[in-house]
Amino acid sequence: MTSRPKQPTPRPAPRLYLITPPVVDASIFGSQLSAALDAGDIAAILLRLADADERTLINRAKALCALAQGRGAALLLDGHLELVARASADGGHMTGIASFTEAVGQLKPERIAGAGGMASRHDAMLAAEQGADYVMFGEPDVSGKCPAFTAVEERVEWWAEVFQIPCIGYAPSLDGIAPLVSAGADFIALGDVVWRDPSIIADTIREAGHYLQLPEATR
Repeated sequence: MTSRPKQPTPRPAPRLYLITPPVVDASIFGSQLSAALDAGDIAAILLRLADADERTLINRAKALCALAQGRGAALLLDGHLELVARASADGGHMTGIASFTEAVGQLKPERIAGAGGMASRHDAMLAAEQGADYVMFGEPDVSGKCPAFTAVEERVEWWAEVFQIPCIGYAPSLDGIAPLVSAGADFIALGDVVWRDPSIIADTIREAGHYLQLPEATR
């Protein structure tokens, strides 16, 4: 594992990484995604797909891939790695070290391989050693429960001090963005806070952008 140099070059400003709700209708959600993409600097979208037959899943993913990529954002599929290439997605995200270990070879080296749901520091390091392009800390589990935010801050700070591979910190609310930026997150993941009220998606993204702008001395 490669550690960060003793005197690293200044880190780029963190960017947003959006996690979608389970998408049923790509055309309806597409308008919401467009509002988000037009309102701020979005690095990537993690697309969660509601259950459907394979062809429907591919069609949904293709439509939203084209939308995101046309605005300069990468689109990754949450699971469904067998559909990544067919949907023209940029990569995939796997939850848990066992899933990552089993599936990373389906994506590398052509596409982005993301790792989340890391239960321990050791799991996160294993994912990085196996080729993860990023690790994510703090995202909700399948029941919607997030780990303690202080623990996420600690994990992000540890990673940022030691490793070169980017880390994503999940902010359950906009108030969580600035602490994660201070801790050293390369990307800030936002989920339900963006999508719960479609009428204010753009406002939410613009407000999130303000929280990203910390003075250089705090990074």
